[in-house]
Amino acid sequence: MKKIGFVRHGVTAWNKERRWQGTVDIPLDEEGIQEAHLVGERLAGENWQIIYASPLLRARRTAEIIHGAMPDIDLRFDDRLMEVSGGKVEGTTEDERVQMWGADWRTRSAEYGMETDEDMISRGMAFLDDIRKQPEERVLVVTHGGFIARMLSALTPGRKYTERLLNTSVTEVELQEECNLCTLYNCTRHLTPGG
Repeated sequence: MKKIGFVRHGVTAWNKERRWQGTVDIPLDEEGIQEAHLVGERLAGENWQIIYASPLLRARRTAEIIHGAMPDIDLRFDDRLMEVSGGKVEGTTEDERVQMWGADWRTRSAEYGMETDEDMISRGMAFLDDIRKQPEERVLVVTHGGFIARMLSALTPGRKYTERLLNTSVTEVELQEECNLCTLYNCTRHLTPGG
């Protein structure tokens, strides 16, 4: 049975400003680099067999730091793991979006060139279909909060995930024939002293 460990990238300046990052290539800040080292130390003791990552800088750097804690496994990058494209909303805060487009701006997302959930899930599922054909059973995927949230909803229909995914959180899903199972959600014990 395949186990996918989804890891959200470390924190960035735009995360702290609550700006929509999307496909803009924002780097980790110093705190994000430290978070990546901590999650790498944690994951190094968990027998993962391969790492895949989004090529966007914040996820790429997080994955490279994690890989540094387990250099004996492969690290590969895949464009299908990129964050949901936000089109014209990228770089803006919620307040700025409401000022520019009104409180109901989300209902007109197509006008702003935003990637649809269906398109993002389609590329995510294509990636997982390829992973199912690979020999590794324990696969780390370093990616983005929006991507992980949408994939979880698609992989475990009927389950509700209301917590906002935290930076470097670990979420695990067992891919099963009939019903996938989320066995760990939004876990950041590596960020807690003694965790």
